[in-house]
Amino acid sequence: MTELTVFAAIYVLLALLCMIRVAKGPSVVDRAVAADSVDILTDVALVLFALESGRGIYLDIALVTAILGFLSMVCVARYLEGRL
Repeated sequence: MTELTVFAAIYVLLALLCMIRVAKGPSVVDRAVAADSVDILTDVALVLFALESGRGIYLDIALVTAILGFLSMVCVARYLEGRL
Protein backbone atom coordinates (compact mmCIF):
# COMPACT_ATOMS: atom_id res chain seq x y z
CA MET A 1 0.00 0.00 0.00
CA THR A 2 2.90 2.37 0.62
CA GLU A 3 4.11 2.15 -2.98
CA LEU A 4 0.69 3.14 -4.29
CA THR A 5 0.63 6.13 -1.95
CA VAL A 6 4.06 7.26 -3.15
CA PHE A 7 3.06 6.87 -6.81
CA ALA A 8 -0.19 8.73 -6.18
CA ALA A 9 1.67 11.63 -4.58
CA ILE A 10 4.12 11.80 -7.48
CA TYR A 11 1.30 11.70 -10.05
CA VAL A 12 -0.62 14.44 -8.24
CA LEU A 13 2.51 16.61 -8.20
CA LEU A 14 3.15 16.00 -11.90
CA ALA A 15 -0.48 16.71 -12.78
CA LEU A 16 -0.38 19.97 -10.82
CA LEU A 17 2.77 21.03 -12.65
CA CYS A 18 1.13 20.23 -15.97
CA MET A 19 -2.00 22.16 -14.97
CA ILE A 20 0.18 25.18 -14.20
CA ARG A 21 1.62 24.85 -17.71
CA VAL A 22 -1.92 24.64 -19.11
CA ALA A 23 -2.89 27.84 -17.28
CA LYS A 24 0.29 29.85 -17.90
CA GLY A 25 1.75 28.28 -21.03
CA PRO A 26 3.60 30.69 -23.28
CA SER A 27 1.85 29.38 -26.39
CA VAL A 28 -1.18 27.36 -27.37
CA VAL A 29 1.00 24.44 -28.40
CA ASP A 30 2.57 24.26 -24.92
CA ARG A 31 -0.89 24.24 -23.39
CA ALA A 32 -2.03 21.44 -25.69
CA VAL A 33 1.01 19.31 -24.85
CA ALA A 34 0.47 19.89 -21.12
CA ALA A 35 -3.20 18.93 -21.42
CA ASP A 36 -2.20 15.74 -23.24
CA SER A 37 0.30 15.01 -20.46
CA VAL A 38 -2.45 15.34 -17.86
CA ASP A 39 -4.53 12.86 -19.87
CA ILE A 40 -1.65 10.40 -20.02
CA LEU A 41 -1.03 10.75 -16.27
CA THR A 42 -4.71 10.06 -15.64
CA ASP A 43 -4.59 6.94 -17.78
CA VAL A 44 -1.49 5.61 -16.01
CA ALA A 45 -3.05 6.31 -12.61
CA LEU A 46 -6.17 4.40 -13.61
CA VAL A 47 -4.11 1.42 -14.79
CA LEU A 48 -2.12 1.38 -11.55
CA PHE A 49 -5.30 1.60 -9.51
CA ALA A 50 -6.78 -1.28 -11.52
CA LEU A 51 -3.72 -3.38 -10.78
CA GLU A 52 -3.86 -2.52 -7.09
CA SER A 53 -7.59 -3.11 -6.65
CA GLY A 54 -7.82 -6.13 -8.95
CA ARG A 55 -10.85 -4.74 -10.80
CA GLY A 56 -10.80 -4.64 -14.58
CA ILE A 57 -13.41 -1.91 -14.98
CA TYR A 58 -10.73 0.71 -14.40
CA LEU A 59 -8.81 -0.61 -17.40
CA ASP A 60 -11.88 -0.04 -19.56
CA ILE A 61 -12.18 3.50 -18.26
CA ALA A 62 -8.48 4.11 -18.92
CA LEU A 63 -8.88 2.82 -22.47
CA VAL A 64 -11.83 5.11 -23.15
CA THR A 65 -10.05 8.17 -21.73
CA ALA A 66 -6.94 7.35 -23.77
CA ILE A 67 -8.97 7.14 -26.98
CA LEU A 68 -10.81 10.37 -26.20
CA GLY A 69 -7.54 12.09 -25.34
CA PHE A 70 -6.00 11.02 -28.63
CA LEU A 71 -9.00 12.18 -30.63
CA SER A 72 -9.08 15.53 -28.86
CA MET A 73 -5.38 16.11 -29.54
CA VAL A 74 -5.91 15.29 -33.22
CA CYS A 75 -8.71 17.86 -33.34
CA VAL A 76 -6.61 20.48 -31.55
CA ALA A 77 -3.67 19.84 -33.87
CA ARG A 78 -5.85 20.17 -36.95
CA TYR A 79 -7.36 23.37 -35.59
CA LEU A 80 -3.95 24.86 -34.87
CA GLU A 81 -2.78 23.88 -38.32
CA GLY A 82 -5.77 25.68 -39.83
CA ARG A 83 -7.43 22.73 -41.54
CA LEU A 84 -10.43 22.44 -39.25
